[in-house]
Amino acid sequence: MESPEQNQQNFDKLKQLCDKAGIKLTHQRLEIFKELLVARDHPSAELIHIRLQERMPTISIDTVYRTLATFDELGIVKKLHVANERTLFDSNMDVHHHFICSRCKKVADLYWPDFDKSTLPGNISKLGEVNSRHLELHGVCTECLGLK
Repeated sequence: MESPEQNQQNFDKLKQLCDKAGIKLTHQRLEIFKELLVARDHPSAELIHIRLQERMPTISIDTVYRTLATFDELGIVKKLHVANERTLFDSNMDVHHHFICSRCKKVADLYWPDFDKSTLPGNISKLGEVNSRHLELHGVCTECLGLK
């Protein structure tokens, strides 16, 4: 859970990015952002919508989709396309990667500084210019293995 200071910094960043982009920071956008900040499970738009309906019964799924797309464009959240079967959202903007369980489909954050600092293969320039790195590891989580 983030501290009140971190939350305030996140809200300030959101307001600043919205102002810069000429986008009004509406109550609905703010609530979607708050939901993303507390989510630790990489939720889908549908799951965010369900969670928000408890406190905002009139919010539409379209509003959630459009807001998440806007947040992705602004760099506030990352869209994760997990094995081409679903789109999830991640508000953790720290450099990290993901472990995806092939059984339960849970997505967990993975920090690997050595990978982030590693030298890219020399032949990568034949493919193009690398702007960012993201690694997905696929396997079976400890819960599905019965180790937890």
